[in-house]
Amino acid sequence: MKKIKVLIVDDSAVVRQVLSGVLAEDPAIEVLGAAADPLFAMEKMRITWPDVIVLDVEMPRMDGISFMKKIMAERPTPVVICSTLTEKGAETTMQALAAGAVSIVTKPKMGLKRFLEDSSSDIVGAVKAASQANVRRMAASLQPLKVAPKLTADAILSPGGGHAMAQTTERIVAIGTSTGGTQALEAVLTALPRVCPGIVIVQHMPEKFTEAFANRLDGLCQVDVKEAANNDRVLPGRALIAPGGKHMVLRRSGAQYFVEVLDGPLVNRHRPSVDVLFRSVAKCAGRNALGIIMTGMGDDGAAGLLEMREANARTVAQDEASCVVFGMPKEAIKRGAAEKVVPLSAIPGEIIKG
Repeated sequence: MKKIKVLIVDDSAVVRQVLSGVLAEDPAIEVLGAAADPLFAMEKMRITWPDVIVLDVEMPRMDGISFMKKIMAERPTPVVICSTLTEKGAETTMQALAAGAVSIVTKPKMGLKRFLEDSSSDIVGAVKAASQANVRRMAASLQPLKVAPKLTADAILSPGGGHAMAQTTERIVAIGTSTGGTQALEAVLTALPRVCPGIVIVQHMPEKFTEAFANRLDGLCQVDVKEAANNDRVLPGRALIAPGGKHMVLRRSGAQYFVEVLDGPLVNRHRPSVDVLFRSVAKCAGRNALGIIMTGMGDDGAAGLLEMREANARTVAQDEASCVVFGMPKEAIKRGAAEKVVPLSAIPGEIIKG
Protein backbone atom coordinates (compact mmCIF):
# COMPACT_ATOMS: atom_id res chain seq x y z
CA MET A 1 0.00 0.00 0.00
CA LYS A 2 1.35 3.42 -0.95
CA LYS A 3 1.91 5.54 2.13
CA ILE A 4 0.85 9.17 2.50
CA LYS A 5 4.02 11.28 2.50
CA VAL A 6 3.72 14.13 5.02
CA LEU A 7 5.92 17.16 5.64
CA ILE A 8 5.50 19.15 8.89
CA VAL A 9 6.28 22.87 8.81
CA ASP A 10 6.21 24.57 12.22
CA ASP A 11 8.62 26.83 14.08
CA SER A 12 7.94 25.02 17.38
CA ALA A 13 10.37 22.18 18.05
CA VAL A 14 7.81 20.60 20.37
CA VAL A 15 5.13 20.59 17.66
CA ARG A 16 7.54 19.15 15.10
CA GLN A 17 8.62 16.39 17.47
CA VAL A 18 5.16 15.43 18.73
CA LEU A 19 3.43 15.62 15.35
CA SER A 20 6.19 13.56 13.75
CA GLY A 21 5.73 10.87 16.40
CA VAL A 22 1.92 10.90 16.24
CA LEU A 23 1.79 10.65 12.44
CA ALA A 24 4.62 8.10 12.15
CA GLU A 25 2.68 5.67 14.36
CA ASP A 26 0.03 5.24 11.68
CA PRO A 27 1.06 2.56 9.15
CA ALA A 28 -0.57 4.49 6.28
CA ILE A 29 1.60 7.58 6.82
CA GLU A 30 5.27 8.28 6.14
CA VAL A 31 6.74 11.43 7.69
CA LEU A 32 9.22 12.84 5.19
CA GLY A 33 10.57 15.28 7.74
CA ALA A 34 9.92 18.51 9.59
CA ALA A 35 11.02 22.06 8.87
CA ALA A 36 11.17 25.12 11.10
CA ASP A 37 9.93 27.50 8.39
CA PRO A 38 8.78 27.49 4.74
CA LEU A 39 12.24 28.23 3.33
CA PHE A 40 13.69 25.13 4.98
CA ALA A 41 10.57 23.25 3.84
CA MET A 42 11.17 24.21 0.21
CA GLU A 43 14.68 22.76 0.39
CA LYS A 44 13.25 19.43 1.56
CA MET A 45 10.49 19.52 -1.05
CA ARG A 46 13.03 19.84 -3.87
CA ILE A 47 14.20 16.34 -2.91
CA THR A 48 10.82 14.66 -2.29
CA TRP A 49 7.45 16.33 -2.76
CA PRO A 50 4.93 15.51 0.00
CA ASP A 51 1.37 14.31 -0.49
CA VAL A 52 0.20 16.46 2.45
CA ILE A 53 1.74 19.44 4.26
CA VAL A 54 0.91 20.10 7.94
CA LEU A 55 1.48 23.84 8.26
CA ASP A 56 1.64 26.48 10.97
CA VAL A 57 0.57 30.03 10.12
CA GLU A 58 2.88 32.31 12.12
CA MET A 59 6.52 31.48 11.36
CA PRO A 60 9.79 33.37 10.80
CA ARG A 61 11.06 34.38 7.32
CA MET A 62 7.78 33.48 5.57
CA ASP A 63 4.29 33.13 7.01
CA GLY A 64 2.21 30.03 6.32
CA ILE A 65 -0.37 31.80 4.17
CA SER A 66 2.24 33.24 1.80
CA PHE A 67 3.86 29.81 1.58
CA MET A 68 0.54 28.13 0.84
CA LYS A 69 -0.31 30.65 -1.91
CA LYS A 70 3.07 29.93 -3.48
CA ILE A 71 2.48 26.16 -3.32
CA MET A 72 -1.05 26.42 -4.74
CA ALA A 73 0.21 28.53 -7.64
CA GLU A 74 3.15 26.27 -8.48
CA ARG A 75 2.14 22.73 -7.52
CA PRO A 76 -1.20 22.43 -5.65
CA THR A 77 -0.77 20.20 -2.60
CA PRO A 78 -3.20 19.39 0.25
CA VAL A 79 -2.47 21.51 3.33
CA VAL A 80 -3.70 20.94 6.89
CA ILE A 81 -3.39 24.09 8.98
CA CYS A 82 -2.29 23.50 12.58
CA SER A 83 -2.63 26.85 14.33
CA THR A 84 -3.31 28.41 17.71
CA LEU A 85 -7.01 29.25 18.19
CA THR A 86 -7.45 32.89 19.17
CA GLU A 87 -9.90 35.58 18.16
CA LYS A 88 -7.17 37.27 16.13
CA GLY A 89 -6.01 33.93 14.78
CA ALA A 90 -9.50 33.02 13.61
CA GLU A 91 -9.32 35.70 10.92
CA THR A 92 -5.85 34.51 9.93
CA THR A 93 -7.11 30.96 9.65
CA MET A 94 -10.03 32.08 7.49
CA GLN A 95 -7.48 33.66 5.16
CA ALA A 96 -5.69 30.30 5.09
CA LEU A 97 -8.91 28.50 4.17
CA ALA A 98 -9.54 31.04 1.43
CA ALA A 99 -6.00 30.45 0.16
CA GLY A 100 -6.67 26.74 -0.21
CA ALA A 101 -6.18 24.94 3.13
CA VAL A 102 -8.12 21.67 3.16
CA SER A 103 -8.76 21.53 6.92
CA ILE A 104 -7.76 22.90 10.31
CA VAL A 105 -6.44 21.35 13.50
CA THR A 106 -6.53 23.88 16.32
CA LYS A 107 -3.84 23.93 18.98
CA PRO A 108 -3.86 25.74 22.34
CA LYS A 109 -1.14 28.02 23.67
CA MET A 110 -0.82 25.98 26.87
CA GLY A 111 -0.53 22.22 27.27
CA LEU A 112 0.48 21.84 23.63
CA LYS A 113 2.29 18.50 23.87
CA ARG A 114 -0.55 16.84 25.78
CA PHE A 115 -3.15 18.29 23.41
CA LEU A 116 -1.39 16.98 20.31
CA GLU A 117 -1.01 13.53 21.85
CA ASP A 118 -4.66 13.42 22.98
CA SER A 119 -5.86 14.63 19.57
CA SER A 120 -3.75 12.16 17.60
CA SER A 121 -6.76 10.44 15.97
CA ASP A 122 -8.15 13.81 14.79
CA ILE A 123 -4.77 14.83 13.38
CA VAL A 124 -4.27 11.51 11.59
CA GLY A 125 -7.84 11.70 10.25
CA ALA A 126 -7.28 15.24 8.96
CA VAL A 127 -4.12 14.17 7.12
CA LYS A 128 -5.83 11.14 5.57
CA ALA A 129 -8.81 13.23 4.48
CA ALA A 130 -6.49 15.87 3.03
CA SER A 131 -4.63 13.25 1.01
CA GLN A 132 -7.84 12.52 -0.89
CA ALA A 133 -8.65 16.15 -1.66
CA ASN A 134 -8.75 17.32 -5.26
CA VAL A 135 -6.60 20.38 -4.60
CA ARG A 136 -5.97 21.08 -8.26
CA ARG A 137 -9.67 21.81 -8.62
CA MET A 138 -9.61 23.83 -5.40
CA ALA A 139 -6.58 25.85 -6.56
CA ALA A 140 -8.22 26.57 -9.91
CA SER A 141 -11.27 28.04 -8.14
CA LEU A 142 -9.40 30.19 -5.62
CA GLN A 143 -10.08 33.90 -5.77
CA PRO A 144 -7.70 36.65 -4.64
CA LEU A 145 -7.85 37.21 -0.90
CA LYS A 146 -9.57 40.27 0.44
CA VAL A 147 -7.73 41.62 3.46
CA ALA A 148 -9.79 42.04 6.44
CA PRO A 149 -18.86 6.39 18.75
CA LYS A 150 -20.70 7.47 15.76
CA LEU A 151 -24.15 8.93 16.51
CA THR A 152 -26.96 9.67 14.08
CA ALA A 153 -29.43 12.55 14.11
CA ASP A 154 -31.53 10.45 16.52
CA ALA A 155 -29.25 11.84 19.24
CA ILE A 156 -30.68 15.32 18.66
CA LEU A 157 -34.00 14.85 16.84
CA SER A 158 -36.38 11.91 16.95
CA PRO A 159 -37.10 10.31 13.56
CA GLY A 160 -40.44 10.74 11.80
CA GLY A 161 -43.26 12.92 13.14
CA GLY A 162 -43.22 15.47 10.34
CA HIS A 163 -44.71 18.90 11.07
CA ALA A 164 -44.40 20.57 7.68
CA MET A 165 -47.18 22.64 6.16
CA ALA A 166 -48.42 21.29 2.83
CA GLN A 167 -47.34 24.51 1.14
CA THR A 168 -45.96 27.88 2.18
CA THR A 169 -44.96 30.98 0.26
CA GLU A 170 -41.46 30.86 1.76
CA ARG A 171 -38.96 28.31 0.51
CA ILE A 172 -36.05 26.90 2.50
CA VAL A 173 -32.68 25.86 1.08
CA ALA A 174 -30.53 23.63 3.30
CA ILE A 175 -26.87 23.11 2.38
CA GLY A 176 -24.43 20.64 3.96
CA THR A 177 -20.71 20.50 3.22
CA SER A 178 -17.32 19.73 4.73
CA THR A 179 -13.82 19.41 3.21
CA GLY A 180 -13.54 21.88 0.34
CA GLY A 181 -16.79 23.51 1.38
CA THR A 182 -15.41 26.93 2.21
CA GLN A 183 -14.49 27.52 -1.42
CA ALA A 184 -17.62 25.76 -2.71
CA LEU A 185 -19.91 27.89 -0.53
CA GLU A 186 -18.15 31.05 -1.67
CA ALA A 187 -18.67 30.04 -5.30
CA VAL A 188 -22.37 29.34 -4.70
CA LEU A 189 -23.29 32.27 -2.46
CA THR A 190 -21.45 34.92 -4.48
CA ALA A 191 -23.40 33.81 -7.57
CA LEU A 192 -26.81 34.37 -5.95
CA PRO A 193 -28.91 37.51 -6.47
CA ARG A 194 -30.12 39.43 -3.44
CA VAL A 195 -33.64 38.04 -3.90
CA CYS A 196 -33.44 34.30 -3.34
CA PRO A 197 -34.90 31.78 -0.87
CA GLY A 198 -33.70 31.73 2.74
CA ILE A 199 -30.69 29.44 3.23
CA VAL A 200 -29.49 27.41 6.22
CA ILE A 201 -25.98 25.96 6.08
CA VAL A 202 -23.87 23.46 7.96
CA GLN A 203 -20.17 23.67 7.11
CA HIS A 204 -17.99 21.42 9.26
CA MET A 205 -15.75 23.97 10.95
CA PRO A 206 -14.25 24.42 14.43
CA GLU A 207 -15.81 26.64 17.06
CA LYS A 208 -15.08 30.37 16.67
CA PHE A 209 -14.17 30.11 12.99
CA THR A 210 -17.70 30.27 11.61
CA GLU A 211 -18.27 33.90 12.63
CA ALA A 212 -15.16 35.04 10.71
CA PHE A 213 -16.16 32.83 7.77
CA ALA A 214 -19.70 34.25 7.70
CA ASN A 215 -18.45 37.83 7.99
CA ARG A 216 -16.04 37.31 5.11
CA LEU A 217 -18.80 35.89 2.88
CA ASP A 218 -21.14 38.70 3.89
CA GLY A 219 -18.64 41.18 2.45
CA LEU A 220 -18.49 39.27 -0.85
CA CYS A 221 -22.15 38.38 -1.44
CA GLN A 222 -25.33 40.19 -2.42
CA VAL A 223 -27.23 38.01 0.08
CA ASP A 224 -26.81 38.66 3.81
CA VAL A 225 -24.61 36.00 5.42
CA LYS A 226 -24.30 35.59 9.18
CA GLU A 227 -23.39 33.07 11.82
CA ALA A 228 -26.71 31.78 13.11
CA ALA A 229 -27.93 32.77 16.55
CA ASN A 230 -30.79 31.16 18.43
CA ASN A 231 -34.22 32.19 17.07
CA ASP A 232 -32.82 33.89 13.95
CA ARG A 233 -35.50 34.11 11.25
CA VAL A 234 -34.85 32.34 7.96
CA LEU A 235 -35.68 35.04 5.44
CA PRO A 236 -35.36 35.50 1.66
CA GLY A 237 -31.95 36.91 0.81
CA ARG A 238 -30.37 35.64 4.04
CA ALA A 239 -27.96 32.73 4.62
CA LEU A 240 -27.45 31.43 8.16
CA ILE A 241 -24.34 29.36 8.92
CA ALA A 242 -24.42 27.00 11.91
CA PRO A 243 -21.92 28.05 14.60
CA GLY A 244 -18.94 25.75 15.04
CA GLY A 245 -19.43 23.50 18.07
CA LYS A 246 -23.25 23.77 17.98
CA HIS A 247 -26.01 21.91 16.16
CA MET A 248 -28.53 23.95 14.18
CA VAL A 249 -32.11 22.88 13.52
CA LEU A 250 -34.97 24.45 11.59
CA ARG A 251 -38.19 25.27 13.45
CA ARG A 252 -41.53 26.62 12.28
CA SER A 253 -43.96 29.04 13.88
CA GLY A 254 -47.04 29.26 11.71
CA ALA A 255 -45.75 29.87 8.19
CA GLN A 256 -42.51 31.44 9.45
CA TYR A 257 -39.23 29.58 9.83
CA PHE A 258 -36.47 30.18 12.35
CA VAL A 259 -33.43 28.30 13.61
CA GLU A 260 -32.58 26.87 16.98
CA VAL A 261 -28.93 26.58 17.97
CA LEU A 262 -28.30 23.92 20.57
CA ASP A 263 -25.72 21.76 22.30
CA GLY A 264 -25.63 17.99 22.05
CA PRO A 265 -23.33 15.07 21.32
CA LEU A 266 -21.35 14.72 18.12
CA VAL A 267 -23.48 13.28 15.31
CA ASN A 268 -21.58 11.42 12.61
CA ARG A 269 -18.54 12.68 14.52
CA HIS A 270 -19.53 16.29 13.87
CA ARG A 271 -21.12 19.21 15.68
CA PRO A 272 -22.71 20.88 13.77
CA SER A 273 -24.01 17.88 11.84
CA VAL A 274 -25.56 18.04 8.39
CA ASP A 275 -27.86 15.13 9.24
CA VAL A 276 -29.30 17.06 12.19
CA LEU A 277 -30.08 20.09 10.02
CA PHE A 278 -31.46 18.05 7.12
CA ARG A 279 -33.78 15.98 9.34
CA SER A 280 -35.19 19.12 10.94
CA VAL A 281 -35.78 20.63 7.49
CA ALA A 282 -37.51 17.43 6.36
CA LYS A 283 -39.81 17.62 9.37
CA CYS A 284 -40.53 21.36 9.38
CA ALA A 285 -40.44 22.31 5.70
CA GLY A 286 -41.02 19.10 3.75
CA ARG A 287 -41.92 19.80 0.13
CA ASN A 288 -41.20 23.51 0.67
CA ALA A 289 -37.47 22.80 0.90
CA LEU A 290 -34.44 22.14 -1.27
CA GLY A 291 -31.58 20.06 0.17
CA ILE A 292 -28.06 20.32 -1.27
CA ILE A 293 -25.11 18.15 -0.28
CA MET A 294 -21.69 19.27 -1.44
CA THR A 295 -18.02 18.35 -1.21
CA GLY A 296 -16.90 16.64 1.98
CA MET A 297 -15.29 13.62 3.61
CA GLY A 298 -17.45 10.90 5.18
CA ASP A 299 -21.19 10.36 5.06
CA ASP A 300 -22.72 13.11 7.23
CA GLY A 301 -25.86 14.38 5.53
CA ALA A 302 -26.61 11.31 3.39
CA ALA A 303 -29.29 9.96 5.75
CA GLY A 304 -30.76 13.42 6.29
CA LEU A 305 -30.94 14.16 2.58
CA LEU A 306 -32.79 10.88 2.08
CA GLU A 307 -35.28 11.94 4.76
CA MET A 308 -35.75 15.21 2.91
CA ARG A 309 -36.41 13.41 -0.36
CA GLU A 310 -38.89 11.09 1.35
CA ALA A 311 -40.63 14.22 2.67
CA ASN A 312 -41.01 15.35 -0.99
CA ALA A 313 -38.31 18.02 -0.82
CA ARG A 314 -36.13 18.61 -3.87
CA THR A 315 -32.65 17.18 -3.35
CA VAL A 316 -29.38 17.85 -5.16
CA ALA A 317 -25.86 16.43 -4.86
CA GLN A 318 -22.68 17.99 -6.22
CA ASP A 319 -21.04 15.86 -8.89
CA GLU A 320 -17.69 14.13 -8.48
CA ALA A 321 -15.82 16.17 -11.08
CA SER A 322 -16.41 19.47 -9.25
CA CYS A 323 -15.89 18.13 -5.69
CA VAL A 324 -12.69 18.50 -3.71
CA VAL A 325 -13.70 15.31 -1.84
CA PHE A 326 -16.58 13.23 -3.20
CA GLY A 327 -17.36 11.38 0.06
CA MET A 328 -20.59 13.00 1.29
CA PRO A 329 -22.28 13.43 -2.12
CA LYS A 330 -21.20 9.94 -3.18
CA GLU A 331 -22.83 8.36 -0.13
CA ALA A 332 -26.03 10.38 -0.62
CA ILE A 333 -26.22 9.33 -4.28
CA LYS A 334 -25.57 5.71 -3.33
CA ARG A 335 -28.53 5.77 -0.91
CA GLY A 336 -30.86 7.27 -3.50
CA ALA A 337 -31.11 10.54 -1.58
CA ALA A 338 -30.23 12.81 -4.51
CA GLU A 339 -32.93 13.61 -7.04
CA LYS A 340 -30.34 15.40 -9.21
CA VAL A 341 -26.54 15.35 -9.49
CA VAL A 342 -25.09 18.61 -10.84
CA PRO A 343 -21.74 20.41 -11.05
CA LEU A 344 -20.93 23.16 -8.55
CA SER A 345 -21.56 25.81 -11.22
CA ALA A 346 -25.20 24.67 -11.57
CA ILE A 347 -26.06 24.82 -7.87
CA PRO A 348 -26.87 28.58 -7.74
CA GLY A 349 -29.44 27.99 -10.53
CA GLU A 350 -31.06 25.22 -8.50
CA ILE A 351 -31.35 27.57 -5.53
CA ILE A 352 -32.88 30.37 -7.56
CA LYS A 353 -35.59 27.95 -8.73
CA GLY A 354 -36.66 27.85 -5.07
